[in-house]
Amino acid sequence: MTGLRAFTMPKWGIEMEQGTIAEWLVAEGADFAKGELVTLIETDKITNEYEAEFPARLARIVVPAGETRPVGALLAVFADPGAQADPAALDAFVAGYRPGGAAAGSAAPAPAAATSTAQPATAPAAIPENLPISPAARQFAESEGIDVAALAGSGRNGRITYQDVVQAGRPAARMPPAAPVSIAPTTAGLDSIYASPLAKRLAVQHGVDLAGVTGTGKRGRICKADVIARISATSAPAPAAAGGVEVVRMSAMRKAIARQLGLSKSTVPHFYLRGTARVDALLALRERARQATGSAPSVNDYLIRAVALALRDHPDVNIQVHEDEIHRFGQADIAVAVATGKGLITPIVRAADGKSVAAISAEMKDLAARARASKLGADEFQGGSFSISNLGMFGIEQFDAIINPPQGAILAVGTAKRQPVEIDHALAFATCLHLSLSCDHRAIDGATGARFLAGLIELIEAPERLTA
Repeated sequence: MTGLRAFTMPKWGIEMEQGTIAEWLVAEGADFAKGELVTLIETDKITNEYEAEFPARLARIVVPAGETRPVGALLAVFADPGAQADPAALDAFVAGYRPGGAAAGSAAPAPAAATSTAQPATAPAAIPENLPISPAARQFAESEGIDVAALAGSGRNGRITYQDVVQAGRPAARMPPAAPVSIAPTTAGLDSIYASPLAKRLAVQHGVDLAGVTGTGKRGRICKADVIARISATSAPAPAAAGGVEVVRMSAMRKAIARQLGLSKSTVPHFYLRGTARVDALLALRERARQATGSAPSVNDYLIRAVALALRDHPDVNIQVHEDEIHRFGQADIAVAVATGKGLITPIVRAADGKSVAAISAEMKDLAARARASKLGADEFQGGSFSISNLGMFGIEQFDAIINPPQGAILAVGTAKRQPVEIDHALAFATCLHLSLSCDHRAIDGATGARFLAGLIELIEAPERLTA
């Protein structure tokens, strides 16, 4: 059998190290067209769709739905469209695959068949002149005798980089074969139902009759979301037995949150600055905008704008900390905490200091909606120079937030409440907002953080500059 290609775990974003197969959208042995969705892969924060780059046949699924593998691991084997699968050839292909021979997420050509007798090393094929490869990578490949003809580059537009060639020249550590995981249903009659393997497995585990489920997938296929919706609609979670403990496995997102915040609290020396801002003028400004246009940005949108301008005035807070280096940003890239069904994610409003409150509001609505639907791209939530976490909508008066590394600071925002204050030596009532600034003491001193927080409060209490 010819034309076998390896489909490996893609790398979406610099920080991605592993992914989980959420669902195979093409059945094993079925053909698919270019542009058709082949599988859904969950990363730490989002669910990505893998779209076929060329027509092929899904000859074998190596990693079933629900399993997690590192970047570059073999997930499936593709064959030419219509090609008859030879089980022996597929077994040899899977056994002979070595990670690192092609860029993750690519469909790489078949590796050479393994033989029992060692063969002498052969000279690599000449590097074609039109091959997209950097000069340094070409020179290294020629000097080390590395064949790059089948190497998929990780650079822009698939260009082979120096790092790709170095990695390809290293002896690859063979991954031990994973134990087979059966996802076959345990009840009769499911083979005739058009549903994904993961949907069938969930149906069996939760006693859902798929005959009564309407599929929302392609061509009416029942997918994981359809079964989960039926489970949620028909039954409440069973309480743990009296005196017992319910063990819940962390999702990929929850594990990422635990890892990131655990690292922050154990390695970043936090200190906290707290202040109170009177927001009556800001609320009046927002009300005038609502009366003029029929709608108005949220208070949080105004706060994003205020923080952006304060960061412009105090650039020593608009930073990231990377070991013994401080990266100072020229624009305010503000990450805003958004709660989703799977956990917390922080989409970023880029260059917020150069955007109007209305533009920030529109962008935040779009980012928040796509965050809750797991549709954000990696570049939309990775990075940032500062974070805002607002729990005011839950009635929380004040709290301290954990810094999101490598950022240097985060602002925690509580609810706005009417309370007595002294104004011009007289007692009055004002609507006050409690703010708490968490700073990384390795890069931000107390006086620097205090000046930033004072400047932010001044912008909030005299908000005319926010609409300038």
